[in-house]
Amino acid sequence: MKSLFTIGMLTVSNIFMTLAWYGHLKFKDMDWSKNLGLIAIILISWGIALAEYTFQVPANKYGFKENGGPFNLVQLKVIQETVSITVFLIFTFLFFKSEKLAWNHMVAFILIILAVFFAFKKW
Repeated sequence: MKSLFTIGMLTVSNIFMTLAWYGHLKFKDMDWSKNLGLIAIILISWGIALAEYTFQVPANKYGFKENGGPFNLVQLKVIQETVSITVFLIFTFLFFKSEKLAWNHMVAFILIILAVFFAFKKW
């Protein structure tokens, strides 16, 4: 149960993170934000990032083995990066229709999946 809770919290966290980091690139398409300057965009992104931290920090706290969670530190990081790239790919294809997935992107994603395998493999 702690595993699913941790992964779920990391997923929500990464949705907010992706919106904070890349969502502003679509502001030009929204009437309310066409005239925003860089400082306003940074402040909006910080606000979104604050929401990200409210999920990221508890996910790591409860998921960490030394706090009674199921994952060691390396496993937590590998899970976070895998969730991050997955959320990013979904976000990209939903909101940036001009982006295309090439063969090298698929190879990169496969290598990330292999990283998860090796991070969790007991030798």
